Amino acid sequence: MMLAIITFIIVLSLLVFVHELGHFFVAKKFGVPAKEFGFGFPPRAWGIYRNVDGKWKSVKGGKEVKDAKGTIYSLNWIPIGGFVQLGEDEEESDDKSHFINKPIWQRASILSAGVIMNIVLAAVIISAGLMIGLPQVLSSEISSKAVITDKKIQIVEVLPNSPAVIAEIKTGDIILDINDNKFTKYEDLQNFVDENVGQELNYKIKRGQDEIISKITPEIREETGKGGIGVSIAETGIVKYPWYLAISEGIKTTLFLTWAIIVAFYELLKGIIIGQGVPAGVSGPVGIAVMTGQVARMGIIYVMQFTAILSINLAIINFLPFPALDGGRVLFLFIEKIKGSPVKRELEATIHNIGFSLLMLLVLIVTFRDVARFGDKFKMLFEKIF
Repeated sequence: MMLAIITFIIVLSLLVFVHELGHFFVAKKFGVPAKEFGFGFPPRAWGIYRNVDGKWKSVKGGKEVKDAKGTIYSLNWIPIGGFVQLGEDEEESDDKSHFINKPIWQRASILSAGVIMNIVLAAVIISAGLMIGLPQVLSSEISSKAVITDKKIQIVEVLPNSPAVIAEIKTGDIILDINDNKFTKYEDLQNFVDENVGQELNYKIKRGQDEIISKITPEIREETGKGGIGVSIAETGIVKYPWYLAISEGIKTTLFLTWAIIVAFYELLKGIIIGQGVPAGVSGPVGIAVMTGQVARMGIIYVMQFTAILSINLAIINFLPFPALDGGRVLFLFIEKIKGSPVKRELEATIHNIGFSLLMLLVLIVTFRDVARFGDKFKMLFEKIF
């Protein structure tokens, strides 16, 4: 469990820090001074800065720095992520290099840079992963130059109201054999199950490092008209590319995942708007922490893949045109462009505060459901921390 906690902190820190690094880098590119760029969240533990005389000085703790000429680079006591202070919420400034005095397109670029950096991070992780080998669904689209190892049949979806649900089969489970029969092709497995409708079968399942025997009786499924237990399966394996192909394949995979996640978010938001509520599968911080622990036990390549997907998720969520998010701030810039003047700072701040409160309410609701869903695992995680 300690591995889960450490992995969760490292993954979350990397995603947030890279996001803030994007804002910081583009701000400097446009000559916008950052008051502070920190690793972790305040209170500040230690910092370094250049004073008005051009000399580097250090500062301990959160004391106010009055002689800083540039950015304070700080290490902070809460070791998760990072932050950058650009003064975007300040009322006004006479300094032409200040964020609020920059052209709209530059401000929009600075606000969008964090999202872009998260997408870039995902592409880098996936490309590096494909150089050493990443788990993928095997299909005809995989290049003949790829090296494929550790082939297996894996469950990619569990349908509701099915024998698989009763047997507590999970997405990601690996089917090792059925009645001691091993399968390398999913068509052979499907045919075997179809031929044994109504008979209890012994499924040997691998879940993480554990092997489980589940007794399941196939039935005629409405979806296919054939025998089944109510799961979708796929042939998967560890796919490795030469480095020069891994980069292009990593970029293609990142773009594909980004589009797939955008579509999933669209369906999620549409469901919420029409009153279907938050789907049961949506996880908050607790659920992500639990899943991180499960992935960590599977190995580094699975952690890399999970981190890349989380990075894309963070990018898309942050760019939604909702108050308090980067996308919401960009939306106000579009409004400023259309009307020819900025929205009153007080009104914009109020709207962002309301948006932030609504987001925190959603996080609390999802977290409450996570605690209920992962009760035992959450209790173990909580006891390990405290």
